Amino acid sequence: MKPPYTKQQTNSMKPMLKTMAILVSVVWLSGCTLLGPMYQRPEAKDVSLPEQFKQATDIDTVQAPNDWWTLYGDAQLNALIEKAHLNNVDIKLAVARIEEADGVMREVGAALLPSVDLSTTAVRNRVTEAGIFPVFAANPRNSYNLALNSSIELDFWGKLRRGKEAARASYLSTQYAKETVQWSLSSLVANNYLIIRSLDSQLFVNQENQKISEESLALTKRRLEGGVVSVLDVHQAQLALDNLKSQQVELQRQRAISEHQLGVLTGELNIEVASAELLTLPTPPMPPAGLPSSLMESRPDVRQTEQDLIAANANIGMAKAALYPSISLTGAFGGESLELNDLLKSAARVWSLGIGLDLPIFNAGRLNAKVDQATAKQKQALASYQSSVQTAFKEVNDALVNLRRYKEVETIAQSRQDTAKKILEVSQNRYKSGYSAYLEVLDAQRSYYEATQSFVQSRQNALTASVDLFKALGAGWKPVEGDSVSQVKPAE
Repeated sequence: MKPPYTKQQTNSMKPMLKTMAILVSVVWLSGCTLLGPMYQRPEAKDVSLPEQFKQATDIDTVQAPNDWWTLYGDAQLNALIEKAHLNNVDIKLAVARIEEADGVMREVGAALLPSVDLSTTAVRNRVTEAGIFPVFAANPRNSYNLALNSSIELDFWGKLRRGKEAARASYLSTQYAKETVQWSLSSLVANNYLIIRSLDSQLFVNQENQKISEESLALTKRRLEGGVVSVLDVHQAQLALDNLKSQQVELQRQRAISEHQLGVLTGELNIEVASAELLTLPTPPMPPAGLPSSLMESRPDVRQTEQDLIAANANIGMAKAALYPSISLTGAFGGESLELNDLLKSAARVWSLGIGLDLPIFNAGRLNAKVDQATAKQKQALASYQSSVQTAFKEVNDALVNLRRYKEVETIAQSRQDTAKKILEVSQNRYKSGYSAYLEVLDAQRSYYEATQSFVQSRQNALTASVDLFKALGAGWKPVEGDSVSQVKPAE
């Protein structure tokens, strides 16, 4: 059996094999160094963050899931938020940015692996026969070339790995940016829906008051015909009814505008929201006392700024690596011949291996300036992260105190409504019996209407505050067995 290579060919390949072994060792050693600071998440003390929220409550709690809007028990609200997540243009824009960042990350990561290209040429040319060197070959002549070319930059100082780290962080940042859009969108849809439900309740109250005013107007007209009251009482009753009708038109206008806004958020501009009562919605559970501030780490906007900080930290390593020499390997293997049918023969075989070194000698401080720029940007990213955490902490505290106080106001408003209703009933009975003027009835009607409207708005404020609390936390809270404050975790 004929050996695949002759002795002469084997001897000629030994230098190439030795060179390849040396280059493989160099490539392996190139992964041992990583310049620049290693990322460490800033601790709570670095951002002046207390361990627990200042505002807390001792009300019992249950698990609050990430799809917190389901706690309101409203199928229409659930459907609207689902539509918004599917159709909203801001989410589609965020998804496109994720796809772009994914492409960038894969492009940067590919630099860690060698590139291989296939090149081929076929040339026919004629050289001068009157030159210094005589021509011994055919003239004109053909030349054929087929080769695989490969090159790789050795990542001695971690420049490519730092680039991949920065690209990955940027990719995750776009992921969290999309979650931030969804997170904000859910609260916007919920708040707009609560406004519509509040307006529906106010319209219902207005219609009930119109019925009372119409009955009062009819009664006053009968009493006028009987000579019991003057025409002034009739005019006053008519004016009260007209005021209620005017308010109804204004409430309908506000509802239509809110419905249009909801159409933009859900991506269905012709959306129609069915009328329903606000007062039937339950107020979701409140978080337990001593809620740990670390729950804010689940907020997508906080995670987004942290990924920006990681990317800025990695860019310092890239800038520092540029101060050191860059080493690259190149190689080629193929064939070259004057005849096409000789191109793949062993006699036409050509190969090459090379190593290149690029060492910065003098650049007037340009590379050092880039290191300073990257360091300054990392400080800016750190400040942005600290600011986002502190803002998130404030928003949670604000939402906690708003929810508690609005619930207190709602209780007072309900008591006020009950009292105003009793006053209205007494004033109507006194007027029918002739013990008081109609002006007393009008005052009682106005007070009852205002008290009812105030109660509806206080319920809306309490529900809106609960939405703001879910938004401020970024996710639900999940108490585990034992009810220990330290065991409270973000909901999965």
